Amino acid sequence: METDKENANHGKTKGRPRNSETATSSLVEVLNLVRLGHATTRQELERVGEYGRAIIADRLLTLKDLGLVDESETGVATGGRAPRLVRLMQDKGRLAVVTLDQSAVGVGFADLSGKLISEHHEIIDITNQTVTVERVCALINWMLSRQTVQADFWGISISVPGPVIANPSSSFLTQTPDFLPNWDKSKLIEELTSRFKAPVWMHSNVETMTMGELHGGAGIDQQSMLFVKVGQRIGASLVNEGEAYHGAAGAVGLIGHLPVTYNGNTGTLDAMAGAEMIKTRGIAAAESGESDQLSSILSREGGLTEIDVCQAAQMGDKISTDIIVQSGRLIGGVLATLTNMLNPQLIVLAGSIAQTNDILLASVREAVYGASHPLVTRDLRILRSQMSGSAALLGAATIGVEALFAPSFLKDWIILGTPTEHPDFKSKMEIHDNKVTHSVDAPPPPPNIGRRHV
Repeated sequence: METDKENANHGKTKGRPRNSETATSSLVEVLNLVRLGHATTRQELERVGEYGRAIIADRLLTLKDLGLVDESETGVATGGRAPRLVRLMQDKGRLAVVTLDQSAVGVGFADLSGKLISEHHEIIDITNQTVTVERVCALINWMLSRQTVQADFWGISISVPGPVIANPSSSFLTQTPDFLPNWDKSKLIEELTSRFKAPVWMHSNVETMTMGELHGGAGIDQQSMLFVKVGQRIGASLVNEGEAYHGAAGAVGLIGHLPVTYNGNTGTLDAMAGAEMIKTRGIAAAESGESDQLSSILSREGGLTEIDVCQAAQMGDKISTDIIVQSGRLIGGVLATLTNMLNPQLIVLAGSIAQTNDILLASVREAVYGASHPLVTRDLRILRSQMSGSAALLGAATIGVEALFAPSFLKDWIILGTPTEHPDFKSKMEIHDNKVTHSVDAPPPPPNIGRRHV
């Protein structure tokens, strides 16, 4: 592989000094130009990358030898010979994606473009760490066995219900962070790394859902967006200039900890507007007989959830409506402050509470439009996410692919052809060499609680 300095010789140099740092840097850039669609022909690579013809020819030959790009298809002729199209071999590798929520787990597989190939969701109690870790491993094994395309396993990207504080200098995780109390003791990252021999990344579900919305939902082509997930915890994420804002330590959007006041009572936004408040007030109204509809549900089901309250509100129950309106106005008040500061193009509400009724959305809109400057709300849209549970998986896939092809990580594995041969990862795997190999049977998930899309 020629170094860039050899471009002056117009390809006359015969040797290929594959260890050249300069050559590797240009190889990384060429691959990412192709992967991101910034250049789709050799001519475009020469122009956009500002490399000579010999350099581009050399780099593409190397990438084709590694199975990373293909030139078998032709484009549209514009006055001469039709150009060969350069494209990423999306099926060269597969990425497993996992999403953990308070009461559910989702597992899917994505190709190297970040497109979801398959996905499965089921109910689970993640407070039982051992069962959760084993189930995630079993589901990945099960879905691996059902892949119809033979592709290398390149990594695992995980979405979790809490902030993930990771070392920004590390390209992948080696230990489980404490994203929820005591989950650092679960050994989730360690187990996945050991069993599947691939690098693992982890981000908060607010961040992954934001990326899913940005690349596959209402956020497509948006330069600035506030994404808000309403659940037991209320979190937000910011997209600025088309990119997610990460902050100094990754602890972005913890708006649920902000103090709010309603009817003279003060507490955090989580406590005053989240799922636990909705459920608790709903149960109190049902037990007191204040709401006949909620009382009927409680009597019939033996329990009451926040979703029951949301659905009762949608069907016209006054008490349930008042509960949801409280939540929406408090969330909207906080978002109005953020809107005045950040001036987003779009606000997206997500989570089961936002998905199950229109009242929360209407209350948030009323609060935001009522408390924001006319200039920031003139073109502002406030929408509900349409992606349901797929947003976190799609976002995890997007984040995982970006981690795989990040220049700082890619430069050390591109010549080796696979990220599992990355020197840092290989050195980390050495500590597992003398450990017992795990084996997990993975029967198909029960059809009554799971769903799978292929």
